[in-house]
Amino acid sequence: MINVILMGPPGAGKGTNAKRIASYYAIPHISTGDMFREAIKNHTPLGETAQGYINKGLLVPDDVTIGLVKERLSQADCDKGFLLDGFPRTLEQADALTKMSEEIGRSVNHVLNIEVPESILIDRISGRRVCKVCGAPYHVRNLKPKVEGVCDLCGGELYQRKDDNEETLKERLNAYHKQTEPLIEYYSKLGVVRDLDGTKDLDVLFEDIKKALED
Repeated sequence: MINVILMGPPGAGKGTNAKRIASYYAIPHISTGDMFREAIKNHTPLGETAQGYINKGLLVPDDVTIGLVKERLSQADCDKGFLLDGFPRTLEQADALTKMSEEIGRSVNHVLNIEVPESILIDRISGRRVCKVCGAPYHVRNLKPKVEGVCDLCGGELYQRKDDNEETLKERLNAYHKQTEPLIEYYSKLGVVRDLDGTKDLDVLFEDIKKALED
């Protein structure tokens, strides 16, 4: 069973690699945003609670987010494994995830940490484009669509997000170093972290990912 957390700084390629991992191993790719939307759509009690905070423009509290993660990981499509993207973000969330995953018999056994130098991250972020319809990621140099400005998957329009710039990236990196980087040490003590060179060609990196997950 592959129960994996995907980590790395903004622009490291988590979204692209998450889709490849989930497709190759036939496991659900679970991001906090998708999780919130699904719970709200299905009108679960926790989904209704989360909706209340979101409607007020407030951050969803940890206890609600953790409850939603437990609810999601308990679903049948996680029987063969799962990939968490964007959770946990703090040590408190990591502790909660460890406890809950043990309770439901789905403990994390792989943490993939994609490492990329800051100078490369800036280049990646500034050239990133996203589909307005399906959210598929592209890049003006490294991951071009077949037709400029048009998504290969659904034909939607590609655009540059307002926060995809150097100034915002540095703020996000500061937050990452402060809040999320300590999680690497947390999971290293559990012996489940695999560091990966995120500067490699996508196909070469994916071979490294498969080796890490199957080792």
